Amino acid sequence: MTGSVLFYVQHLLGIGHLQRALSLVDAIALEDIAVTLVLGGEPPPWPIFARAERLVQLTPVSARDASFKELVGPAGQPIDQKLKKSRREALLAAFDAANPDAIVIEAFPFGRRAFRFELEPLLEAARARRPRPRILCSLRDIVVVPDELTRRRDIIDRVRADFDFVLVHGDPDFIPLDESFPAASEIANRLIYTGYISGQDQPDATHETAGADEVLVSVGGGAVGGTLLTTAVEARRRGCLNGLTWRLLAGPNLPAGTFEELAGGLPVGVVLERYRQEFPQMLRRCRVSVSQAGYNTILNILAARVPAVVVPFASERETEQRLRAERLAARGVLELVDEADLTPDRLSCAIRRAIERGPGTISVQTGGARCAASLIGDMIRDPASVIRRQRDFMSRSPGIMIGG
Repeated sequence: MTGSVLFYVQHLLGIGHLQRALSLVDAIALEDIAVTLVLGGEPPPWPIFARAERLVQLTPVSARDASFKELVGPAGQPIDQKLKKSRREALLAAFDAANPDAIVIEAFPFGRRAFRFELEPLLEAARARRPRPRILCSLRDIVVVPDELTRRRDIIDRVRADFDFVLVHGDPDFIPLDESFPAASEIANRLIYTGYISGQDQPDATHETAGADEVLVSVGGGAVGGTLLTTAVEARRRGCLNGLTWRLLAGPNLPAGTFEELAGGLPVGVVLERYRQEFPQMLRRCRVSVSQAGYNTILNILAARVPAVVVPFASERETEQRLRAERLAARGVLELVDEADLTPDRLSCAIRRAIERGPGTISVQTGGARCAASLIGDMIRDPASVIRRQRDFMSRSPGIMIGG
């Protein structure tokens, strides 16, 4: 092994952050770098096959609901000082054991502020280590930050004080970071756009037919997908494409009561499942996709070139999915239905429009996992070259694209 990386990811409600992190971990490991993956959220109900040399599961913490206002532990109780202490100690022990050349922290300081109780001690330990490991933020294309000057200033100050680079997994020609974080120009010398992280494009299994000519309804992790699923069932019941099979992928986090209620009242020709790992391949076979507008789902839709309807999750102050969906709808790539306006009839009309229009196309930079891993490898193997590159970044704005 030519180096070591500690990768920290904390997912709270869905599984998108975790899936993106696993893709990055695999790409880093392929650079002949030992990865210690630290998971802070609930483990998924399927085996994690990441190429990490070591997997550290902290006591899981998740959001109680879509407001993200309350964090809870494994028993659904609010997190307390004892839980915080145990997580903090486990994270610092993982840092000591890994002795990393680089630390990658997903989302922080743009998000996950509630986990400063463990991340600030980690950063302090990293600053004290000699040689000091590189410290990187792994960030999706769109962030959700309160419109408060003090909050934005805290983020800027934290990046400048502790982070060598912010790896933005997006394409600035499609959605630059400053559209969701207007202060991005103040850290332009730290921003690197890697391109989007898309899943591996695996071929279809020759014997697999699930999804073929079906209406494929998916809600990512499912924690906030109940309304879309029930609306889709009602649209089918009222006659929308009732000659086709409708397959509902409820996600591992859809509440058990909601899943059982759906399962107990399905019309003939509607299939309800929790999760399909071959979801990207099913998209390529389906007649039309109906989904939310999360990062991973959208990339799968674009890769599949399938007619699509999206209903962005927009509860509370969530704007991420809406911005991404609006940009794609404006370019004619998909049909958009506002969550607040969702009804069976509106969904049916959008499905018909999507099929009549056919799949849209758009060109965005991908290969984000491979490019980020290559950069991290350069930092570990040839730090001097990265210092020279950083000086070059200093003169550029709004950051530089390394994806391809």
